[in-house]
Amino acid sequence: MGLRLDHGGHLTHGSPVNFSGKLYDFVPYQLHPETELLDYDGIAELARETRPKMILCGYTAYPRTIDFEFFRQVADEIGAFLMADIAHIAGLVAGGAHPSPVPYADVVTFTNHKTLRGPRGATILCRSEYAQAIDKAVFPGLQGGPLMHVIAAKAVSFAEAATPEFKQYASDIVSNAKVLCQALAEEGLRIVSGGTDNHLMLVDLRPFGVTGAVAQDALDAAGITLNKNTIPDDPESPFVTSGLRLGTASVTTAGMGPDEMRTAAHLIGRVLGDVDNADTIAAVRDDVEALCEGFVPYPTPVG
Repeated sequence: MGLRLDHGGHLTHGSPVNFSGKLYDFVPYQLHPETELLDYDGIAELARETRPKMILCGYTAYPRTIDFEFFRQVADEIGAFLMADIAHIAGLVAGGAHPSPVPYADVVTFTNHKTLRGPRGATILCRSEYAQAIDKAVFPGLQGGPLMHVIAAKAVSFAEAATPEFKQYASDIVSNAKVLCQALAEEGLRIVSGGTDNHLMLVDLRPFGVTGAVAQDALDAAGITLNKNTIPDDPESPFVTSGLRLGTASVTTAGMGPDEMRTAAHLIGRVLGDVDNADTIAAVRDDVEALCEGFVPYPTPVG
């Protein structure tokens, strides 16, 4: 049982085009149609009706805090395993900017290269009684030889995540996201669920009369990287979409703060209001380059 793909769940959470949906019978839960928040009452009712063997929480496009304790209570009630996929929020969890699923979930998975700011790869945490089965499923079940340089890089990133500086970084990510969210709303964009509690936000482009696919390409041409994304009950297909997904992890790493978030929102608004104008896009690109010149992630050569 996992969140619907078009409501913010991940492709691997039961989508029929993914192995998870092909091999397992997934029951999708969804957001509340009015608040666009997790419909906890509906989730509990659906779990009691369908009694899945596993409940999956943690998402790819959900901008709000997840109540992991609630999911544990529901899983215990129906005798299900609880798995938390915190790929996107792992750095926020490590830095104390989002509640941790570790006390509640049987298995916790996450990628290392998003908010955790580590190497490309992933990590599985689990209760001790499941460790041997999961280890065998990974090797030799799924993977070949280990990449030792990546394992070493993971260790470095875990050490970094235990520092006070990382805790501040995680806090700054959320602060920047809230400012960017508010500034985008002031540019005329509708914010899905009305705001954000983490590093990401979803915006509804329909007030601009622009699709996600068009907006993504126009913004990319202007030097602004983000991705098209479905919004809850999106009338467009997943290949077109009515929304965009934005995050603040990389710009926070670069050293940007609230002032830069407001500037970024204004630049985004300029492009979205004139997506077919090459002159506007070129002018915004110049402004983006000028902004980024003051925030070079690696200002001095290594070696």
